[in-house]
Amino acid sequence: MTTVCYASTLFGAMSLAAAIDADRIGDGGDGRRVLVVSTNAAIPEVAVPLDRAPGFAALRSRFDEIHSWNDLIAPLHPSDWKARVIEVPMMERLIRAHLGLGEVDELVLESIAVPPARTIAGLVRDCPITVYSDGLMSYGPTRDPLPAEIFRRVTRLLHLDLVPGLEPLLLSEYGVPAEVLPDAAFLSVVREVTATAPDMMDARAMILGQYLSALDMVTPEEEAALHEAMLRALAARGHRTVVFKPHPSAGRAHARLLRPAAERLGVRLIVADESTPAEAFFAALRPELVVGCFSTGLVTAQRYFSLPVASYGTGLVLDRLAPYENSNRIPVTLVDALLPRLSEDGSAAPPPAVDLQALVRAVGYCMQAEAYPELRPSGMPFDPRYFKRKRLETLGLAGRPTALARLRRKLSATR
Repeated sequence: MTTVCYASTLFGAMSLAAAIDADRIGDGGDGRRVLVVSTNAAIPEVAVPLDRAPGFAALRSRFDEIHSWNDLIAPLHPSDWKARVIEVPMMERLIRAHLGLGEVDELVLESIAVPPARTIAGLVRDCPITVYSDGLMSYGPTRDPLPAEIFRRVTRLLHLDLVPGLEPLLLSEYGVPAEVLPDAAFLSVVREVTATAPDMMDARAMILGQYLSALDMVTPEEEAALHEAMLRALAARGHRTVVFKPHPSAGRAHARLLRPAAERLGVRLIVADESTPAEAFFAALRPELVVGCFSTGLVTAQRYFSLPVASYGTGLVLDRLAPYENSNRIPVTLVDALLPRLSEDGSAAPPPAVDLQALVRAVGYCMQAEAYPELRPSGMPFDPRYFKRKRLETLGLAGRPTALARLRRKLSATR
């Protein structure tokens, strides 16, 4: 058997390794496994490639060959390039020759709705596809419709059980069954990666950085202010040494902006290696508090390491997130509804109680109403924190249905 896997993050590669160890991918060890990696940062040339990250050494043995998608399509960007229809047969032959592929038994991808995963799916054809989740996004609807030649090949969704009891929406409109990756297999992989990571510093609090401004969720100034507010909150709680973990795609620009604030507060700021997964720090440091906006790392810290966590800034992001269909909406909604909310004075308050399953299904419907008509909510209050009035009116969920809403409902009924 030949299995072709794709990953763009160390978290994704760890999920793949856990799936391989649990015999969820391949044939139990006798087949050939080819890993394709990509760096999807805004400027890939200055980012550390996945296969050169310190923690990847522990995962390398699971794969027989490793190839860089960036090198293959350079100088084009992985998130932008896709073959034109007329080029697909030629590009398929070239890629198969470059990777030394004969018959492929399984293609394993993350983030299948967007390039480069969607591009690879269109070029490595005639084989079943397994999709594995890239964190909390698996609980949200599929970002963009998939062509029939791709969605008909998807056989399952592998995902970590980050929110027990909550079923993923991703790919459910195509009837794709969801399959949980064993916790034990994932934690075993985390321990391996932690053992090969650089020496961990001594700190009792941690901030998880993201790259919100790069995705136009907030302005760069607002993102810097969020990090400063998190640091002030931790200082107010008595923490004098704080680890800042930049997002792998963000580099260290956020850390440079945060240092002056740390000096003013008398806090020692330690900037962690952005290429080391947050889970390795959770396992080694056991911090007393992990703070972030809506990073999946907040949920893995609580779910797998029983660490205290708190979110900050989710209200701002929920207000700014546009369009409503933005695929980050479900992750930020989950974190906002599940985790304690940190205030700048250092206090943390639990969020109001909510029916999480109903909330996720309703938000998912409002994001992609045509794909998920069966999720249309009925008789539930619409918290303005999660539901925009204009969106509700468009879908006929607030007041008198608009002409557009009536047309949408007619089209859904026709389908």
